[in-house]
Amino acid sequence: MKEVYQSPVHDLDAGTLFVVPTPIGNIEDLTLRSIRILGGVDWIAAEDTRHTGLLLSRIGIKKQLFSLHQFNESGRSQQLVELLRSGQRGALVTDAGTPGISDPGQRFVRDIVQAGISLMALPGACAIPVALSASGFVHSDFFFAGFPPMKSGQRIKRMQSLAAIESILVFYESPHKMPRFLSEAYQVFPTRPIIIGRELTKKFEEYIRGSVTEIHEKYQTRSWKGEMVILIDNTAGTS
Repeated sequence: MKEVYQSPVHDLDAGTLFVVPTPIGNIEDLTLRSIRILGGVDWIAAEDTRHTGLLLSRIGIKKQLFSLHQFNESGRSQQLVELLRSGQRGALVTDAGTPGISDPGQRFVRDIVQAGISLMALPGACAIPVALSASGFVHSDFFFAGFPPMKSGQRIKRMQSLAAIESILVFYESPHKMPRFLSEAYQVFPTRPIIIGRELTKKFEEYIRGSVTEIHEKYQTRSWKGEMVILIDNTAGTS
């Protein structure tokens, strides 16, 4: 008879903050460990409590939720630190993906570390490794550039500064800014291979591949929908 794997329980120590990734699209990407942790903590700090509430209801979990986003993170952090100091267990989630990766949570985690509070980060969903593993690019490293700056002048300067980095350059971009992104990339990386991963793990997942020039010319007027992760192969020898 096969031995049934039993998930460990020792990692639900009191006074610990758990950083828990949530699915970037497909709910089945929520790990068994993540479900157990979310079910075992006393409260959950969420980027959007409504969004997280819907996720929790789908997996049969009901918890006290605290909002924690870019506009209240500094003020909310101390309140949650005190709860953890009292021995409560808490979890940090964002709307999709891993907290702190172009999502709220970095300041809160810094406060946790500085306060000497126990911290445990779980592996899980993140668009970066998904796109890299499907890219077909031969690489030993990558550079995560995140979202480009808001202002046009700063965006092109940022793109130009990244041109000196011989690596796979990884960006996030929102749909309404994609035409601008393609125009800026065309100015700096016209011959480089590019891959755009759109709606990853979701029903309308799509990968768009070609050179920056080809994609710029073909898709400049497209009506983009969904979140994007973009890879530009800026390694030596590619063109």
